[in-house]
Amino acid sequence: MDPRRRVGAQRPPMQRHAPRIELDDVVYGVHAVDEMLVAGEPLRKIHVGDDRKNDPALRNLLERARAANVAVRFESRAFFASFPYKAHQGVVAFGEPFAYTTLEEAIDLGKRSRPALFVVLDHVTDPHNVGAIVRSAEGAGATAVILPERRSAGVNPTVRKSSAGATAFVPVARVANVGQTIRTLKKAGIWVFGATRGPRSRPYTEADLRGDIALVIGAEGEGIAPLVARECDVLVDIPMQGRIASLNASVAAGILLFEAVRQRGQASAGP
Repeated sequence: MDPRRRVGAQRPPMQRHAPRIELDDVVYGVHAVDEMLVAGEPLRKIHVGDDRKNDPALRNLLERARAANVAVRFESRAFFASFPYKAHQGVVAFGEPFAYTTLEEAIDLGKRSRPALFVVLDHVTDPHNVGAIVRSAEGAGATAVILPERRSAGVNPTVRKSSAGATAFVPVARVANVGQTIRTLKKAGIWVFGATRGPRSRPYTEADLRGDIALVIGAEGEGIAPLVARECDVLVDIPMQGRIASLNASVAAGILLFEAVRQRGQASAGP
């Protein structure tokens, strides 16, 4: 008889895998967590290092948490040693998964706060860049940031940290297709400006950014895709004087955003 069929034969123990922890609802770092509390974002609990119990730098954060009835737990170094993000500063919060807006809701916001200013990211994969762009968008009073569902950094803990809490204030929409999104924006009366270098591009200072517009920022190194560039109404570039041919995506976004702010400020001031 096959020994594998004997009654009571030993079976290899089942391997149990630790459940995968979804970290997209984690916010870490003093400033990022404090901004979440200021914005009234729902937080389930906050973990603070034991050595920071009496830290004056955390006084406002702890008072806001108490006022919002958010549980605060003081943890040993062992808790933070197992945490995958090292720039936590001894403060880690667990909130609800990030609430993306829809493209339709973002367009409706633009109609209510004209002139509208959208930032469309064409597959920007570096979360630090995405966070920095969201931060610049918030500072420029942008209507919303739009990013694709695939081949792009979503609003994860690194993005929230890099944005310095700006993700709590700027609507972020996720879309299936950037090209289709641009067509939808244009149908809504929004002019689309793509940041790219090439013979069809004009210097960004010569573009009229005063109306309802969307700025399209491409991926690091590759820039915006050719199909996306063809959908844009106007292509603009930032003249370079050195040997490096392009700027970091977040730097380029900041320059274009605040050029729009500058032009709009001059328009409102009049002659």
